[in-house]
Amino acid sequence: MERIDELTKLLNKANYEYYVLDNPTITDQEYDSLIRELIILEEKYPEYKRKDSPTQRVGGEVIDSFKKVVHTTRMLSLSNVFNEEEIIKFDERIKKEGLIPKYVCEFKIDGLAVSLKYKNGMLETASTRGDGTVGEDITHNVKTIKSIPLKLDKNIDIEVRGEIFMSKKTLKILNEERSKNNEPLFQNCRNAAAGSVRQLDPKIAAKRKLDSFIYHLPNPKDYGIKTQYESLLFLKSLGFKVNENFKLVSNINEVITFIEDASNKREELLYDIDGVVIKVDNLDMQDALGFTAKTPKWATAYKFPAEKVITKLQDIIFTVGRTGQITPNAVLNPVLVAGSTVKRATLHNKEYIIEKDLMIGDDVVVYKAGDVIPAVLGPLKERRTGKEIPFKMIDVCPMCGQKLSKKEGNIDYFCLNKECPKKNIESLIHFASKNAMNIEGLGEKIIEDFYNFNIIKEIPDIYKLKDKKDELMLLEGFKEKKVNNILNSIEKSKENSLERVIFALGIEGIGEKNAKILVKNFKNLENIKNAKFEDLVKIRDIGDILANNIVNYFEKEENIKELEKLKELGVMFEYKGKAIVENENFVNKKFVITGSFENLTREEIKEKIESFGGFTSDSVSKKTDIVIAGENAGSKLQKASELGIIIWDKDKLNDMLK
Repeated sequence: MERIDELTKLLNKANYEYYVLDNPTITDQEYDSLIRELIILEEKYPEYKRKDSPTQRVGGEVIDSFKKVVHTTRMLSLSNVFNEEEIIKFDERIKKEGLIPKYVCEFKIDGLAVSLKYKNGMLETASTRGDGTVGEDITHNVKTIKSIPLKLDKNIDIEVRGEIFMSKKTLKILNEERSKNNEPLFQNCRNAAAGSVRQLDPKIAAKRKLDSFIYHLPNPKDYGIKTQYESLLFLKSLGFKVNENFKLVSNINEVITFIEDASNKREELLYDIDGVVIKVDNLDMQDALGFTAKTPKWATAYKFPAEKVITKLQDIIFTVGRTGQITPNAVLNPVLVAGSTVKRATLHNKEYIIEKDLMIGDDVVVYKAGDVIPAVLGPLKERRTGKEIPFKMIDVCPMCGQKLSKKEGNIDYFCLNKECPKKNIESLIHFASKNAMNIEGLGEKIIEDFYNFNIIKEIPDIYKLKDKKDELMLLEGFKEKKVNNILNSIEKSKENSLERVIFALGIEGIGEKNAKILVKNFKNLENIKNAKFEDLVKIRDIGDILANNIVNYFEKEENIKELEKLKELGVMFEYKGKAIVENENFVNKKFVITGSFENLTREEIKEKIESFGGFTSDSVSKKTDIVIAGENAGSKLQKASELGIIIWDKDKLNDMLK
């Protein structure tokens, strides 16, 4: 019994030094000799085998099925941010609560979430996240993971949470073996880890050499802990493997710097990460911020740009936009990209498809542009079999059958039929959309139904719906409250500022930003309507094409009549923002704002720049005129210096604003 105890302690210490500290003190040969001795003794004297014996790591009994485990507290997921602007907004939301937080930044391990419960220092259960409330018992497999302690350094009752993962090296070795055995290969480390912990036979999990990082205590205050940083140090002191790449930072600019560093290190790591987790450090602040139904308000996860995946291009279909523009779209074999299933992706236009040399039946590389919009990077030509079908552009509208038109100097095809139903429906949907007139309740499906029922055929009909209230209430699912909400939202939209109206009209090429620029420069609709081409092209970001589109829109009699109808129905054509007061230090100059400022938020600085006729951008380039740098300015300031761009500090900014 004494020798079994001695060997158990010695081997557990060796496991900890090798798998957690990455600092082995005995050789592999010594370890193998000691474990063989322990196995022989335990077989001869099974009554002396300890619960924390390292022999459990090789796998025990095969189970019939996974038992359900109810979590003591919910295992919540995190909200996601995808760029610097969203990171800053996360910080600003917290500061609006009157808090000045420090943050802990941690690598976001691309693995499988796990909850571990210890009783008197001994591992009792391990479970998956499941739906957050109920998970599956995977204790039999978790015991095979050598970086997870079977016994803690303190005899305490505790629950901890973390991530189970597979290293890149292990995946490579595993796939080489599977290839030799003609078995399907694992696509990535995460899938391999998830599949391994859900094996009924723990011997299989043991062979796959899984690993772990622990990062969360659900009830830290019970152990006298006051911050997330202290939590990580406490977990480490108990014998858990904690990822060393965490850092306590003082402000959001240091968070951004940490993310940049993490991105640069990503490829060199021995394991996969898919982002950085940002947590408010102070636990009292965490409690004050609380939770949404699904996520904590005091934490978020920055996700790295999406990975590229391969799938089959099944077909190319065509859609009609609100301007009549015909857009080819890829129909794809459903594939998971950056956390969501992608079935369709825009192919933009005929020239794009020809340039990419896409054929129906190709294996194609798909990614998410800006982490959001599915896009096709190109075909894998080496995989072609000869059965692929060449692309052929259509020559008639897929909705109304009218011959398509191609404008001179334009690569896009258009349906010019004013009565084309799809074109009209898309125009109505755009007008009512959130970023345009923001008419709540008039979503895509409802507008399509109203169009098909002849209730709405053109934009002014939206403002006549109040006269059709009784007719609306006869429709299925339209009770009085729902109808009243739609009508009230329509009435409210009449008072929108003019830039929303300009964007909602759907003038070709005029987005939210350009609509705002037009309105700030011309003050009212009448001035925009009467503006000449020469006047328009003088405005920054309004080039020849947009200027032509604006002039052409207001030259068409049907558009003028539509505007007159809207005015008669009560739609206001007034700009409610501040008019531009041209200041030579700002007018027609492009600014980038970086760092933090004592008395002004970035949004307030942006508004002041625009009020003086300037423009703002999120990224530094050769077209940037001035970079405004506050405290803890990061890589943008460095890039501006390298490009020789003018830099204003906070004092210079204040002088200019005065």
